[in-house]
Amino acid sequence: MCQSPKSIGIELMAAQAIELKKACVIGGSGFLASFLVKLLLQKGYAVNTTVRDPGNQKKITHLLALQSLGDLKVFKADLTDEASFDAPVAGCDLVFHVAAPVNFASEDPENDMIKPAIQGVVNVLKACVKAGSVKRVIFTSSAAAVTINELKGTGLIMDEGNWTDVEFLSSAKPPTWGYPVSKTLAEKEAWKFAEEKKIDLITVIPSLIAGPPLTPDVPSSVNLAMSLITGNEFLINGLKGMQMLAGSISITHVEDVCEAHIFLAEKKSASGRYICCAANTSVPDLANFLSKRYPDYKIPTEFEGFPSKAKLIISSEKLIKEGFNFKHGIEDIYDDALAYFKAKGLLQH
Repeated sequence: MCQSPKSIGIELMAAQAIELKKACVIGGSGFLASFLVKLLLQKGYAVNTTVRDPGNQKKITHLLALQSLGDLKVFKADLTDEASFDAPVAGCDLVFHVAAPVNFASEDPENDMIKPAIQGVVNVLKACVKAGSVKRVIFTSSAAAVTINELKGTGLIMDEGNWTDVEFLSSAKPPTWGYPVSKTLAEKEAWKFAEEKKIDLITVIPSLIAGPPLTPDVPSSVNLAMSLITGNEFLINGLKGMQMLAGSISITHVEDVCEAHIFLAEKKSASGRYICCAANTSVPDLANFLSKRYPDYKIPTEFEGFPSKAKLIISSEKLIKEGFNFKHGIEDIYDDALAYFKAKGLLQH
C-alpha cells in the first residue's frame, strides 16, 4: 500500500523529533546561561531551563523571547530544593549546571554563597542520577577555582592541574573571598559525587566573561571588563583587585564560552576539567590596548606603583588540543561589548 506524501511527511517529522537531543540548563536567566540556551536552540536541541522565580516577568523576558527559536520550557527550581530539579532534568540527555549563588556584598559568604553552591551541585547531580537519561553533565566552574594562591613572581602558567588555595582565602579573607571559595568547593564536591555515582562529568573553567548579553541588566562581569572605558573608579579598583588576587586579567567572549560548553558536551573523548580563556593580560596592558583601539575615550593609562605585568596566565591548551577553536580574540570581545554599551546609551559617545 502506497503511503500518501502527507503520512510520509508526518513520519519524517516524528523521526526528526526522536533525533532531537534534549538539554537542561540550570539557572537559565543569567548572562552565560541565557546565551547558552540560545545557542542550544539554534543547534536544534529541545531545552528545559530553570529559574528561581518564573513569575518575575522582568527577569525572564529575554528567556521567553528565545521560545521563538525552538522548544524551550521554563521550570521553577531553587539550588537549595533538591526535588525542584527532578521535573526539568527528566528525559534530558545533557545537563548544563550554570547556576551559582553570587553576592559579592555578602557579610555572610558561608551561608549566602558557599553552602548553597555546594548543596546546589549535589541536588542537581542527584536529579541526574534519578532521571536515568542523562549521558553527560557539564558544570560551569570558574578561573577563580584555579588561580588564587600565595605564589610569587611572574610568568607562571596555570592549567587544569591547579586549584585555588581555599585555606589561604579563608584565613586572609580578601574582598569577595567567598566567591572563589564557593566555586572551588562546589567543583570539588561535583567531582567527588560524580566519582561515587559514576556520572560522566565535565567542568568548564571560564575566565572573566564579556561580550553582548541577552539579559535586561548589564551583567557584573561585563561592567567590570568595561570599567576602563566607562571610567567607573569603583570597578577599575575591582579590576586591579582581580589582578592582585587572581594573578591576571584573563578574558573570554560569552559566545566562545557557550560554544565550548556544547563542544565538550558533544565530544565523546572529552574528560575532566577544561580552562576556557581567550586572552591573558594585566590592567596596565589592557588599558594601553584599549586607549590605542578606542582613542575617542579617555582611558587611564598611568597606574603608578601597580604591577604592569600579570603574575600568571591561564592556559586553554587542553581545550584547543581537544579540537576547539576560539572564534573571538580580545579585539572582538571589546568591539562587541562597546557596540552593546553604545546601543544601550551607556556611553557618552
